[in-house]
Amino acid sequence: MGTGAITSYIDVAQLVLYVFWIFFFGLIIYLHREGKREGYPLESDRSKRIRVVGFPDMPPAKTFRMPNDGGTRQAPRTDPESYPLAAEPTARWPGAPIYPTGDPMVDGVGPAAYAIRPEVPDMTYDGRPRIVPMRVATDFSVEERDPDPRGKPVYGLDDKIGATVTDIWVDRAEPQIRYLEIATDGGGQALLPINFVRISKDGERVQVVAIRSDHFAKVPGLANPDQVTLQEEDKICAFYGGGHLYATPQRAEPIL
Repeated sequence: MGTGAITSYIDVAQLVLYVFWIFFFGLIIYLHREGKREGYPLESDRSKRIRVVGFPDMPPAKTFRMPNDGGTRQAPRTDPESYPLAAEPTARWPGAPIYPTGDPMVDGVGPAAYAIRPEVPDMTYDGRPRIVPMRVATDFSVEERDPDPRGKPVYGLDDKIGATVTDIWVDRAEPQIRYLEIATDGGGQALLPINFVRISKDGERVQVVAIRSDHFAKVPGLANPDQVTLQEEDKICAFYGGGHLYATPQRAEPIL
């Protein structure tokens, strides 16, 4: 027998290899199981009583302590939150596409869908609201060589004015703009994610191609005018994202 051999057919290298295979298989099962802490069980198209989990099963519930005295949260949840789906299947077979029955941008359908998140603001390390307007974060300012959109009109995809920029919302944890605060034609306050904004070179025009000018009045609002919660952020961004498909009837039709 050679060095390291246990018998004439088994040696230490073989045992180490087998142990590694068993460990690696167990690791894959463990990670796949942990990945089911969110989003499971799935909803069945056939019956609400069917529990769609697959293999392996969901892990036992674990309690997480949230930062900044945000309480605790369990995952997976025994009572998952949901919202009414204002859409119906286009056919009776399982997995059929759904078609909106109301205003999909407001009802949260398709690209306008949003996650159920806590109604608390994102916080900085020292416990302050992270995303706030510059009237609150007075230590922020617009660089003099950059265009300042405050007071400028906001145009929709129909090239009509639907709102006016009133303030800039910044991220206290990172030196960047997150939202523009706008006053809609109806007199309401709303937020406009900076990723959906295009500012002209002369700084006199704020363009949004995601939605029409009349849609600005329908943007989900804020409970507190000086802070935005995680749930509100999801709804606002989903509204503008849904506009790329639902803002006009033509966008919702097939390209070919």
